Parts: sequence; C-alpha cells; structure tokens
Amino acid sequence: MVVATCRIEMFVPESGSLKGKRQVVKALKDRIRSRFNVSVAEVDHQDLWQRATLGVAVVSNESAHADQTLAHVIRLVQQEPRLTVLDIQTEFR
Repeated sequence: MVVATCRIEMFVPESGSLKGKRQVVKALKDRIRSRFNVSVAEVDHQDLWQRATLGVAVVSNESAHADQTLAHVIRLVQQEPRLTVLDIQTEFR
C-alpha cells in the first residue's frame, strides 16, 4: 500500500473577504474530489483572506499510480485562474 500526500499553498489575490476565499477554495476542492477520487481539505490559513493551503491524500497499490494522480491534481490547481500556487510539497509513504 502506498500513501501519497501533497500540500499546496496558494494565494487568492482577488479575494476581499473570507467568504470570497472560501468560494474559490470550496469550488476547487469539489472539482478535485469529483475528478480524481482523492481526499482533500483546507489544512492551514483558514483565517486569512488571501492565503489557503490544501492537503491532498491518495491511497493506491502502486506508487506510479499515486504519483500520476497527484501530478494531475497539481496541474488542475495550477490551471485555476483565480489563484497563484506558492509552494507544493509531496511525500510518499
């Protein structure tokens, strides 16, 4: 069994309130869950208007499959025009 995790720090420049940020983050989380069948949650910066950190977890029987899934998730996040990715950290166990 392989568990792959990814931590994605983001900047949401057009957000003027927590409500605005949450709309962007919730839509992104829902899109990630529905397309890739992974676990995703906002794990840090919940009280900041323009910062968000998502945690993504994949469980697989092959490390190549987990790596490929995380790569697709990262690409989806990077293509979101309403935010800028600041940092990405991945880990395999």
